[in-house]
Amino acid sequence: MTVEKKFEEQRKEGTRFTFGENWSAFLKTLDNERIKVAENSLKEMLGMEDLKDKTFLDIGCGSGIFSLSAKNLGADVHSLDFDPSSVGCAQFLKEKYYPQSNWIVEEGSALDTDYIRSLGKFDIVYSWGVLHHTGNMMLALQNAILPVKEGGTLFISIYNEQGWKSRFWLRVKKMYNKNAFGKALMIAIFFPIYILLGLIPDILRLRNPFKRYTEYKKNRGMSMVHDWYDWLGGLPFEVATPEFLVDFYKKEGFYLEKIKTINSLGTNQFVFSKTRNS
Repeated sequence: MTVEKKFEEQRKEGTRFTFGENWSAFLKTLDNERIKVAENSLKEMLGMEDLKDKTFLDIGCGSGIFSLSAKNLGADVHSLDFDPSSVGCAQFLKEKYYPQSNWIVEEGSALDTDYIRSLGKFDIVYSWGVLHHTGNMMLALQNAILPVKEGGTLFISIYNEQGWKSRFWLRVKKMYNKNAFGKALMIAIFFPIYILLGLIPDILRLRNPFKRYTEYKKNRGMSMVHDWYDWLGGLPFEVATPEFLVDFYKKEGFYLEKIKTINSLGTNQFVFSKTRNS
């Protein structure tokens, strides 16, 4: 079964969120400021001022903004995604900004071990908020190792394990993807909650509540409303503790270079380097 057919089957079953449709809508908000913020977030976490002469693999490229950012920073980029619409997003950005470059964009699954192995080796393998959405996070975590060259870098982010809270949100996501009614119901319940959770403290602090939305782009160049959709609907959905991930990759010969953790829902970020004697 092709990647596209597998995606469509899971979408119809209600077991997969249409991330690409959400990212297509996000691209309508994309501007130079968002792109620059995304570039800076890459530089900060990787500890590099540019990616000149680096090869960059984006596993689960989503909107394509970070593939574009890596390209802007000088990298040779290879983007892949399981969602055909996400592939379309990255292809759109390639054609808009780098139509004559060797930036590769294609459909592919992080769970296809032979395919991932066939891609070769890269200086930087990047997979932000993706591997926990594959339906088999453990295999995806393992496969992310394959394209990292000796001395290379692996940059991932994975949802934080929050016990009963994580289990609650898994049920919400399943309801969202069940049918049109479930989607409408979850949006009707949670969007007002999200707005109020921001509005109340802004009023108490005499802060302009609209700034919460306009300034959200400073968070990796993202959009708050599109992130809400992503959070509510994001199936498949798995989680892991920071300790588990650090230990998992240590056993595979990876050294933790940088980590950003949270004490709530959301993702923890990890930058690992592959030791040359692993």
